[in-house]
Amino acid sequence: MKVLGIIGSPRKNGNTDILVDSVLQGVKEKGFEVEKIYLSDLDFKGCIACEGCRKTCKCVLKDDLEDVYVKLEESDGIVLGSPTYFYNVTWLTKKFLDRLYAYEVFDETDRSVWLSLNEVNGSKYAVTVSICEQETIENMGFTSDAINLTLQSVGWRTVESIKALYLYERGEAQAEYELKERSKKAGVKLAKTIILADKTRSI
Repeated sequence: MKVLGIIGSPRKNGNTDILVDSVLQGVKEKGFEVEKIYLSDLDFKGCIACEGCRKTCKCVLKDDLEDVYVKLEESDGIVLGSPTYFYNVTWLTKKFLDRLYAYEVFDETDRSVWLSLNEVNGSKYAVTVSICEQETIENMGFTSDAINLTLQSVGWRTVESIKALYLYERGEAQAEYELKERSKKAGVKLAKTIILADKTRSI
């Protein structure tokens, strides 16, 4: 089984990177294969609302996200992290989340009737990581909700949502032992949830 880590920060080796790694460490402890990608390494557009995905449930844009879609579909779970930029996710994360629209399916005559492709093929699971430099959760704004609600709408259930405060300088999270342990435990929980789902399907 496999879990995909996705870094939505424009800088590598920062706090988002460290905490996503901690989650993936917990996943690996349960024997899972893990892979990590940086959205900053990819050349991709945001959703252009062309509705080209309506009939095939596949995005028609040809860019680096084509390979990421394959990785998403091959993975049993994901770990998605973003720092907070002006009370919301980074522009990289927002572009990625918008492109998940391809996984939504609507009734041809009534758009109030909809479901996600993952609901049809089997739900998947996620851990999300949101980071803010301020000291209160209110100053994180919409970051965590923007990630979790989008994933929920396309069929990923968030089993744990890590919200890290008062982190700004690159690498500060490395010294936050309790936060890293909490993130690692979230990874273990993600793996155990996936194992439970797999076991239940075979009953």
